[in-house]
Amino acid sequence: MRAFLGLGSNLGDSERLLADALAGLPDVVAVSGLYRSAPVGGPEQPPYLNLVAELRTTLGPYELLEHCRRAEAKAHRVRLEPDGPRTLDVDVLAYGDLRLDDPELTLPHPRMTQRRFVMEPLLELTAVLVPDSLPPAGLVPSSLPPALLDQDCRRIGPAPWQPAAQAHA
Repeated sequence: MRAFLGLGSNLGDSERLLADALAGLPDVVAVSGLYRSAPVGGPEQPPYLNLVAELRTTLGPYELLEHCRRAEAKAHRVRLEPDGPRTLDVDVLAYGDLRLDDPELTLPHPRMTQRRFVMEPLLELTAVLVPDSLPPAGLVPSSLPPALLDQDCRRIGPAPWQPAAQAHA
């Protein structure tokens, strides 16, 4: 199954934390560049480093979510407040064309199309994605929607880790 994860960090050695998380996640086939973005909501906090990873996985969506949570725990993530600073955040953005809406997991991620730090790296990886809200008829736009252009987010370089196939491409 084709799945996409969003990863972010704004505490500690964020590049190392992102690299360690990527190396520990199963089935990663591609990783976007690394982006620096301003926090969205929450208390005053440092900027984030963000990226998106593409997976081809046989794991189910809840198994994949569990891998994400384990990566966060390994990075000593503490959930003190919503939208607060964190050592690592790993979100399942999309899992094939599956749609879920339950307290444990909502797919596609309900706020991904509102976040430049998700959509811009996602554009690097693919032209086709699931959500109907992405024009036209489920395609990721070839450029960012105007509403996202005002968000503070910029590519700062390559990801701190690449899967072997992508690193040699």
